[in-house]
Parts: sequence; C-alpha cells; structure tokens
Amino acid sequence: MGLELTEILKIAPAAVIGLTVHEFSHAFAAYKLGDNTAKNDGRLTLNPLKHIDWLGFFLIVIAGFGWAKPVTFNPDNLKNKHRDEIIISLAGPISNFILAVLFLIIARLLYSIDYFSGSTLGLQIVNLLMIWGVINFGLFVFNLIPIPPLDGSHLYLTYLKDINPKLMMNMYKWGTFGLFAIIISENQFHLNILHLSEFVQVITSFFIQLLGFQ
Repeated sequence: MGLELTEILKIAPAAVIGLTVHEFSHAFAAYKLGDNTAKNDGRLTLNPLKHIDWLGFFLIVIAGFGWAKPVTFNPDNLKNKHRDEIIISLAGPISNFILAVLFLIIARLLYSIDYFSGSTLGLQIVNLLMIWGVINFGLFVFNLIPIPPLDGSHLYLTYLKDINPKLMMNMYKWGTFGLFAIIISENQFHLNILHLSEFVQVITSFFIQLLGFQ
C-alpha cells in the first residue's frame, strides 16, 4: 500500500471524525424532517462505533476516500419525499465540507501564534489540521459523485424510483460494482478516472488563500 505507520496515524483520526460526522448528519437531517428510523437504529449519535464501516475506513486510509455504514430512513415519513430525501443525502457531504473548513480555520488561528508558526512541533500540529481538512474535502467531493450508492446519486434516483424502480435497483446494484472497479483501477494501475485529487486541490487552495496562509 505504500503508507507508513506515521501517515496512517495522521489520516486515521480525520477518517473517524469525518465518517462519524457525515453519518450523524444524515441521521440528524432525517430526524428533523420527521423520520425516526435512524434514531431508532441508534445512529443519531457521534459514537464512531455506530457508524464506521471498516472497509470504507480502510479505503480512506490508503486511498483518501471511502464511506461508513449507510444511514437508512423511511421516505413515507417525510412530508416532501423528493426534496427531503435530497436534503438528507446532501447533509453528509455538506457536513464534511464544513468540518474541513473548520479544520483549516483552526490551523490558521494556531499559525498566527508564534509558537505554532515558529516551532517544529507547532508547525506539525498546523500541518496535521490541514491534512484533516484535505481529507474531509475529499469526503465531500467523493460522496457527491453521482454513482450509486454515493450521496450524489440521490439527486436523480429519488425521482427515478417513481418512474422506473427496476432501473433504479439495477443502477444501485451495478453502480456499486462499478465504483469498486474504479477505485481499484485508480490505485492498482495509477489511473486518474474520477479526478478527485484535482477537485480537492482546487477547493483546498481556494480556502488556503482565503485564510491568508503564507
């Protein structure tokens, strides 16, 4: 895999925090929109053990993107099924975006203190927070990909299930296989199919400049 223990120790906490907040946000949005399914499943919590899917967690550590256990909800409990399902789906990626920005803001605030900008340990802490920000930007971008079962696919699948439920089920089935094939191909054959790194770099660079990092 090419990752050293020190790199894993830097990435793993951000993966745990990012995945936990992501799934909690799905559950919280569903709860606020009138569905108690996630709450009854014990997912309305910030306890990582309730949310972590170990394969998805492992992929984040080695590839920079992955997933957690999906939060389930009952569309029949929603007042506006299509709109609310999209809101629930987007709540996860948006939470990662907000989390990433917060990590960068904290890093910038610390960097303005002499100790953190002028000492080795201080700079390492600032750099670690920036890495955590990048990872959460990665989760934000990755989950917006419109391939089932990722959150971005709900922007159209919520309508497709009423028009052609069989096609929707097939897209879920084969979309998952396709997504795995893309991830494996990118890592094993050094391909750049999704161009995730470019999107993440653009977003990160924008906020680094906005926050005035030198």
